[in-house]
Amino acid sequence: MSTLKRIAISVGDLNGVGFEIILKAHDHIKTLCEPMYCINYTMAHQSARLLKRQIPNDFYMYKVSGEFTIIPGEISELSGKYSFDSFMSGVELARSGTVDAIVTLPIHKEAWKMAGINYVGHTDALRDLFKQEAIMMLGCEKMYVALFTEHVPLRDVIKHINVEELSDFMIRFYGSMAADTIGVLGLNPHAGDNGVLGDEEKFIKEAISSVNTHFGKEIFIGPLVPDVAFTAHQRSRFRYFIAMYHDQGLAPLKALYFDESINVSLGLPIVRTSVDHGTAFDIAYQHKAATASYINAITAAIAFIKD
Repeated sequence: MSTLKRIAISVGDLNGVGFEIILKAHDHIKTLCEPMYCINYTMAHQSARLLKRQIPNDFYMYKVSGEFTIIPGEISELSGKYSFDSFMSGVELARSGTVDAIVTLPIHKEAWKMAGINYVGHTDALRDLFKQEAIMMLGCEKMYVALFTEHVPLRDVIKHINVEELSDFMIRFYGSMAADTIGVLGLNPHAGDNGVLGDEEKFIKEAISSVNTHFGKEIFIGPLVPDVAFTAHQRSRFRYFIAMYHDQGLAPLKALYFDESINVSLGLPIVRTSVDHGTAFDIAYQHKAATASYINAITAAIAFIKD
């Protein structure tokens, strides 16, 4: 009997690079886990034909209903719906205990919207499905960044910078990771320069102090000056960071570790990881897609599974 963990893999938007990555990496992935691909026979073979590849004999599929014509690089209602249905199949497999974790390939948010799906992405959907405040963390073994706010307009970020929300986020994040030290970024340039460039940092400082007191030790450090937070010196001090908003954390992360980084949903009753890149419609079905992020997402999912 195999001792490998079972992992459901949602195929993402089939007009993008997801299925190419799956086929390229299959021989390696099957040495790490028992993959269950959430796709039906017709769609898998259509995608494989476009890639001029064969479906491996040991390619186990969990049927997802529906068929459409794949058009590489096109934003499509039908591809959006299929990617959502594939994702939901993986979630149900994990919820039922049929698999130990789910790994997701990239979806296209506009395609989801066209299909009438009222979520801005996987993490947003998972929050609603499990009624829990999942935390989005991205990165790799060298550095992880948790996002205090995610897919919200920049003008709305400041509304969330308050002691209560920040403290709750930090407590939940530490409960998921239990890291020794965590760097917390300021919001404003120069972390506000003592109020000269903004005073939101006073709330961040108060939240840090409150949470460290709650745990009885100095875990959270900051607020760090954002434009130097990810220098080599600071990365030697911290492996984990909390960014106040999406691009503050992800621009430096992707500049440093784009091909390696992954997405992890923390605080849920299931384990879910994902690649940290998009559908790459510009190179879809051109045999140019990299597999490193996908392999790292599988490896991380296995590490997060509790025996």
